[in-house]
Amino acid sequence: MNEQLDLEAALISAILFLENEPLSEEKLARIAGFTLEQTSLALQRICSEFDQPVHGFAPIKKETGWIFAPKLVFWEQLKDHYGKKNEMRLSRAAMETLAIIAYSQPITRAEIEAIRGVNVDAMIRLLLEKNLITEMGKRDVPGKPMQYGTTQEFLRCFGLNSIEDLPKLDEVENTRFSRLETPEG
Repeated sequence: MNEQLDLEAALISAILFLENEPLSEEKLARIAGFTLEQTSLALQRICSEFDQPVHGFAPIKKETGWIFAPKLVFWEQLKDHYGKKNEMRLSRAAMETLAIIAYSQPITRAEIEAIRGVNVDAMIRLLLEKNLITEMGKRDVPGKPMQYGTTQEFLRCFGLNSIEDLPKLDEVENTRFSRLETPEG
């Protein structure tokens, strides 16, 4: 085969490997700095290479673009363990609640609600079920409200070593996440 085509195919396969979402040929070309024709030829080269039985995954064309995925022949064996990826997807409301807890922990339900402006009971239940947050004990104020914080599973899911690895907030965001005065404390 053509050495230049091999290099182009290698770069396209590296891009596909690093991406979590399908990419259109146009976006692949833009990222790689290739023409659409170069990208199309590189994809053909990759497909023929990964067609070999020794490869357990291959580039797959979906409606939204190209992605590396396990070959269908292996999916029955893999789905119980790897098919659960989408179970960790969180709604915007759950992500907002989780962010408030992560940046303000330990924090009570009432404090979260004061920041979000809505009831968060369902979000707290969901985050507890997914083991992304935990009860950290009761605050020593009248009513003894439960305080919440993040878990090791939260750190693992977001690729953090510790809570200090969270991105730093700018002044506006920091004000939003600062502890509000509530009847509890």
